[in-house]
Amino acid sequence: MKADPRQCVVIDTNVWLSAALTRTGTAAVLCRLLIERNFQHGFSQSTFDELRTRLWLPKFDRYASIESRRRFLSNTRESARWHEVPASLNAQTWCRDPNDDKFIALALAAKATWLITGDDDLLCLDPLGELRILTPRAALDEITGAGAP
Repeated sequence: MKADPRQCVVIDTNVWLSAALTRTGTAAVLCRLLIERNFQHGFSQSTFDELRTRLWLPKFDRYASIESRRRFLSNTRESARWHEVPASLNAQTWCRDPNDDKFIALALAAKATWLITGDDDLLCLDPLGELRILTPRAALDEITGAGAP
């Protein structure tokens, strides 16, 4: 499927963390490109709270300053499209790791085209109906056309 900036994408917490902590990695390049090209990236309060909580863990102090993490969260929050996830979706189970179900529920509530993750517990579900579950590299290739023959 050709990448379209009008589509909504959901990005797993670990991809956002990689983008925040390693400015030159695939996740960072992907997240910057999604924002620069005005892709709608969706958050629910639950998924954003997970990102915020994990980003402040002391183990990340050596990778990024408090100020850079604060800026990252602010920029990410401001550019996000926020979604309420219906209780009926929150009650469903898709994944072998129940902590990951919130990303699928959000993607379905947001009518997202892609869920971007490096988590095998989610990747093994691709595709889930119309939802594609892609690695950061596969999503980047789709956006840049690098995966085209």
